Amino acid sequence: MPAFSLEPEQIAWCGELRTLAAERLRPLAEKGEPGHVNRPLVAELGQLGLLERLFTSGALDLCLMRESLAYACTEAETALALQGLGAYPVHAYGTPAQRERRLPGVTDGTTVAAFALSEPGAGSDAAALSLTAHADGPSRWRLTGEKCWISNAPEADFYTVFARTTPGAGARGVTAFLVPADRPGLTGTALDMLSPHPIGALGFDAVPVTADDVLGEVDRGFRVAMGTLNLFRPSVGAFAVGMAQAALDATLAHTAQRDAFGGKLRDLQAVAHQVAELALRTDAARLMVYAAATAYDEGASDVPKRAAMAKLLATETAQYVVDKAVQLHGARALQRGHLLEHLYREVRAPRIYEGASEVQRGIIAKELYADVESDVETSETLGAAE
Repeated sequence: MPAFSLEPEQIAWCGELRTLAAERLRPLAEKGEPGHVNRPLVAELGQLGLLERLFTSGALDLCLMRESLAYACTEAETALALQGLGAYPVHAYGTPAQRERRLPGVTDGTTVAAFALSEPGAGSDAAALSLTAHADGPSRWRLTGEKCWISNAPEADFYTVFARTTPGAGARGVTAFLVPADRPGLTGTALDMLSPHPIGALGFDAVPVTADDVLGEVDRGFRVAMGTLNLFRPSVGAFAVGMAQAALDATLAHTAQRDAFGGKLRDLQAVAHQVAELALRTDAARLMVYAAATAYDEGASDVPKRAAMAKLLATETAQYVVDKAVQLHGARALQRGHLLEHLYREVRAPRIYEGASEVQRGIIAKELYADVESDVETSETLGAAE
């Protein structure tokens, strides 16, 4: 699959997704209660077969889904993405029994999943987790501590939870556990956020887990977290691109129709050049997202760098595009219920979650210098052999 163009059937599929989002998903989203999981919306995503595609599609298809849904209904996009993020560790690292028990409900939309990584003191430093798994006999632990800013909490049916099993071991001492919401000692509270999504904090008071709950291997949970994030980071960029495109299209329509200074807004060079800049940045971000997703699907060695670049560029671009679109619309865009008022609140969070922009820059730099060191070692080896 070429990285910089889509096949006709993919383009058609994206159009179908936009239509579905506008006609079947947006009405359900509008009926949802702010700050709570919209279970009818999740169930409809399951009925449409989109949740199953989370686990049968490649990274590029995931990006196309998220971009297309985000264009017409950000709530539907977010509901789909959170199901994938919470359940992908079960799909990729779970045992056959774990997958058989949890994934059917996720794909048909009757079970809500959540990815519980962030903590009050370790939001972006995944290796610094303090939620502790204390040994409680052979292959048994008790989870004690907190998680915070967890999407779908406290209403999810199960959580992929990352806890420290070996103190002082950094990333090598973290284990991933599959924790049902009804485990004794697990509590949660909802958080009131800028954009009213279901996000909460979780408390773990000696929550019991066993070897049957481990995803992957003990002390190798960081691999589970990073494997999941490397897949989903480019698609966070796709979510951002979908919002940027929606803002751009709204701005094109507005500036083409709005009378100002004896003509249309688009006739003002200052306006036309800004719109051109929005289009330029949106397309550049889209291409980087598609390239990163294609690299993931092809098993390229530089996926962490590409994924970080795609998320960074696309989320920062979307923030820029939406902000400029609001400016070009004027006060009407600040009215509650306007598309851009909605996008203005939605677009801020992706620059933070699944690794803030600063974290992505750190990953990119680390990968770049690792390539330099590798080149130096190769050069020295060849020199010694001559």
